[in-house]
This record gives sequence, structure tokens and C-alpha cells, in this order.
Amino acid sequence: MAIIPRSTYYDKHYRQTAALIRARQPYLVRNIFTGLGLCGFVIGVYSWTINAVAQDDFSDVPIPDAPTQALHPPRTGVEKAGSEAELNQRRDETPTR
Repeated sequence: MAIIPRSTYYDKHYRQTAALIRARQPYLVRNIFTGLGLCGFVIGVYSWTINAVAQDDFSDVPIPDAPTQALHPPRTGVEKAGSEAELNQRRDETPTR
């Protein structure tokens, strides 16, 4: 039992037959030119982008001084656990539904 279904264009070793080569022949030159055109377009866009980015000059952008101390400590999303009494007081102050 074959895993890949058989096609009339391939032999039992999955090589191209003469029929497949004849069927693809009219499109060979057109496919080569299309591939070259696509590759040329991609290389052109890539080189234009690299050239445009290389021209950026950031010398006129002022660099701010580093802050001496953070205004607020960063929030980590984890509350600091206090004493048992503080936790009970918070629980009692929370309104129940």
C-alpha cells in the first residue's frame, strides 16, 4: 500500500516521467523570468530599506539625563504580606455581598 497516492506524471520511484517534462516545458522560460523578477524586486526593496535606515542621523536628538531616583517603586502585582493583624483588618474592612 502506497502512502503517497500515485500520479501518472511520476514513476514508481517518484521521478518525473517524460509526460511531466513535456507538460512543464512551455512554462519553463516564463517561470524563470518570473522567479528572477521576484528575486530582483525583493533584493531591491531590501537594499533600499537598508540604505534608507543607514541615512538616519540621531545626533540632533537630545539625550535626557538619567533619573537619580525612581518616582515610584515598580509595581510587581504582588502585595507585601503584613502582620496577621493587618491582614485580618483588611479582610474585615472589605465589604461583603
